[in-house]
Amino acid sequence: MLVELRIKNFAIIDELHCSFGPGLNVISGETGAGKSILIGAVGLLLGERASPDIIRTSEETAVVEALFQTDETDRLEETLADMGLEGEDGLLLRRVVTRSGKNRVYVNGSPATLGMMARLSEALINICGQHEHQLLLQAENHLDILDDFGGLGPSRRAYERLFGEYGGLKARVQELSERKREGHEREDLLRYQLQEIEAAATAVGEDERLLAEKKVLANVQKLRESAQRAYDTLYGREGSVLAELRQVLTDVREIAQLDAGLALSEKDVEAIYYQAEDWALTLREYSRRLSFEPERAAAVDERLEVLARLKRKYGGSLNAVLDRAEAMRTELAVRAHIDEDLEAAEADLKAVRTRLIGEAESLSGQRKAAAAVLERAVETELRTLRMPDVLFSVAFHGGGDGAEGPALNARGMDEAEFFLSTNVGEELKPLHRIASGGELSRIILALKKVLARTGSVATIVFDEVDSGIGGATAEVVGERLRDVARHHQVLCITHLPQIACFGDRHYRVAKSVVGERTTSQVEVLSETGRLEEIARMLGGVDVTDRTRAHAREMLARSKAVSGRP
Repeated sequence: MLVELRIKNFAIIDELHCSFGPGLNVISGETGAGKSILIGAVGLLLGERASPDIIRTSEETAVVEALFQTDETDRLEETLADMGLEGEDGLLLRRVVTRSGKNRVYVNGSPATLGMMARLSEALINICGQHEHQLLLQAENHLDILDDFGGLGPSRRAYERLFGEYGGLKARVQELSERKREGHEREDLLRYQLQEIEAAATAVGEDERLLAEKKVLANVQKLRESAQRAYDTLYGREGSVLAELRQVLTDVREIAQLDAGLALSEKDVEAIYYQAEDWALTLREYSRRLSFEPERAAAVDERLEVLARLKRKYGGSLNAVLDRAEAMRTELAVRAHIDEDLEAAEADLKAVRTRLIGEAESLSGQRKAAAAVLERAVETELRTLRMPDVLFSVAFHGGGDGAEGPALNARGMDEAEFFLSTNVGEELKPLHRIASGGELSRIILALKKVLARTGSVATIVFDEVDSGIGGATAEVVGERLRDVARHHQVLCITHLPQIACFGDRHYRVAKSVVGERTTSQVEVLSETGRLEEIARMLGGVDVTDRTRAHAREMLARSKAVSGRP
């Protein structure tokens, strides 16, 4: 249930705070006062698109906050669990729209995504306005409405799980069949390619090692000269580094015999001397090993070309080549058993399809039973709404038998569409072909009333429900809204006093100019204020004692009908 609504800097609303209660909450006000703005703000919490144009002039951000008291349904509990949230103390949804077009979304004070907010709010509140009318009129939604009405969620989900399994098996059979159709040509190609890779007997990093060796072979003379020069400097020529170090060692030894205070020891110099001697020997051996071998250079070039060809054909690197070889071995192993695997997959597919047809037929039977109940319930509601000759029907199509049995889809074997006839002698026509706005409003209300007991949301907002109706029909609509409010919290925006008088609480939206700025406010009305607002709705600008008396009579009659004190 929507408990608190706070709106700031939204359109002409400066700052608005409103508390709502259970039952029927009626919202009225003169045209242009801001009632539609109120609905637009609530729509933001349902994930509707937000434009910077909605932000109040001279402000940088618009904020909509809603606090919901949660009576957790299965749907809401599942959604909260998926998001790692809890709703024991209610849910606070907050959306901030900035001039840059960016949105900030919060759930119970924690940052969230717009998708998360939309999922939560869809389980909490439903706006029955122009958009909702379109959803109810679209035939593709009728089967879902019927399933909700009939409480067929568990059966539908069981079917959907099995349909997913069926789809996976069908894809598996198609894959194996395609492999089988490719036949021996594919196997021959795989064996040829695998033999080519295996014959090369390569290993990871071989190309890098060969490139390093090629570099050495190409620079033998330069390497030998450098090594010899370094050896001569250390040891081979007169005045070499080692000769100089021997003299240093002799001098340090003599100093140490005469003065023990020298911080440099004979062992320190000896360590350097012997290290340099090792370097010289290493350089001499390295120089002696170096030799240019034309045959080896040619062999390295040839091997590198073999590896380059493999890399070009099989992935660009030796790692990719070896991975490709492993994939080929796996595919060949699978192909060795493809007939057996295909036969097993086809048997599994056939068995699952048999079960799936059974689930679809069972679900179809439940739908037809639910449709009969829905037809009677909607006709009853519409007749109370001054449509005495109405006929309502749920037409089923689809599910025709093909070569493999009934046609199945993700929702079963059925498609459903609502048909209606409003006058004697008229044929039943699809719901979307209804032209009268008054008839459409009553049909939507009747469907909502019938679906109210099965609906999962706690709060329903009715906007434009009074379009095209008036008089006694409007009074009946008010009674039906009151009935819906026994199962849901209802917020109803209306222009009709016949509807407004049935509210448990009455709010008035008013527009005023403050400091040369237009602003819109919502006021919860006292009994006296409510009487004046009903009188205004009856009589217009000039409220007389007669219209007040009429308003008082309407309120008294609605209380008597509703059983309210």
